[in-house]
Amino acid sequence: MASESTAVLLDKYMPSYDFNEAHAIAVQASPGRVFGAIKEVTPGEIPLFRALIAVRSLPALITRKRGLPFGGGPLFEQMLANGFVLLAEEPNREIVLGTVGRFWRAFGPPLKLASVQEYLAFDRSDYAKAAMNFSLAEIQGGRGVTLRTETRVCVADSMARRKFAFYWLLIKPGSGLMRREILRAVKRRAERGEPAIV
Repeated sequence: MASESTAVLLDKYMPSYDFNEAHAIAVQASPGRVFGAIKEVTPGEIPLFRALIAVRSLPALITRKRGLPFGGGPLFEQMLANGFVLLAEEPNREIVLGTVGRFWRAFGPPLKLASVQEYLAFDRSDYAKAAMNFSLAEIQGGRGVTLRTETRVCVADSMARRKFAFYWLLIKPGSGLMRREILRAVKRRAERGEPAIV
């Protein structure tokens, strides 16, 4: 299993970065059950998810440029349909997703990337590259797993970095809240019906 301090696959796809945030939660369930829950949890199971997404999408909603980007299916599948690309997956250990965009802009979704190679090769200025993961580390004594998520952002040029820094200052509290809510939702789903780990 991944150690709690090192996310090996995430390090491979974004070893250096300008911004990051990480959150973790203990889950009393098997690695397989937690890994499955990561892929199955829906926005409806995540309190405040749609509200936070709506706030982020408000300018586009007001001008009718696009609707809310997330519906009722599994969040993981919807992320892949809304600009994320699956960078790597090691079953029961780690999933890494990546996306590219001008996240500080009020309009326009992230770029649609066709492949991991396109993500890795992308180097246009005035854009930011983001990578996020979900990783599992077994808790000593077989008492479940620590589920961790980390988001990293790399911004190639100084002007874009300043734009993103201001955006990050505004959205980081809500972003952190949403990620913690996602972890709690995965925990609830994974522990549902799981025999108690003692």
